[in-house]
Amino acid sequence: MLIVTSERVAGREIAETFGLVRGASVRTKHVGTDIVAGLQSLVGGEVKGYTSLMAGAREQALDRMAQEAQAMGANAVVAFRMETSQVMSGASEIVAYGTAVRLEPR
Repeated sequence: MLIVTSERVAGREIAETFGLVRGASVRTKHVGTDIVAGLQSLVGGEVKGYTSLMAGAREQALDRMAQEAQAMGANAVVAFRMETSQVMSGASEIVAYGTAVRLEPR
């Protein structure tokens, strides 16, 4: 599955557009991570537990979007975007979305 942020793919023609596809993941913080983050804030630097948590959420949202596109018969997603929002205290949602398309073979 080719996923690009542009509206077109260089050297390829879009044969069919299937429409909007999206994938989401909501993750909550772990109390242990919060304790480590609190201590880390005293000295500064990266909070690796949160970095890992959000990286996993991004990958899961991206995978879910790609699966939805594949189920429609697409072989690519164009105009890909990703957003995040806080859905409640300690929980964030990552949404991956774009337009599912079928590209002409090379």
